[in-house]
Amino acid sequence: MGWEDEKADVKKAAREVDEKAKETMRKADGEESPSDHVANLGDDIRNEVANAGDEIRRHTDDVKESNPV
Repeated sequence: MGWEDEKADVKKAAREVDEKAKETMRKADGEESPSDHVANLGDDIRNEVANAGDEIRRHTDDVKESNPV
């Protein structure tokens, strides 16, 4: 596992912590409104896209390393 892999793993963990913190704050008033559900869904989508981007970068780096130009 290289530096980029470790960095991607740390970023993923940070996104998950941030998402959980936001969900907790939205539940702090005792209710989850429809807008809270939409916001949570938006956070989920944003994090999954960011994680997918990190995975793509990780695999393209592997290809570059194994096939130098």
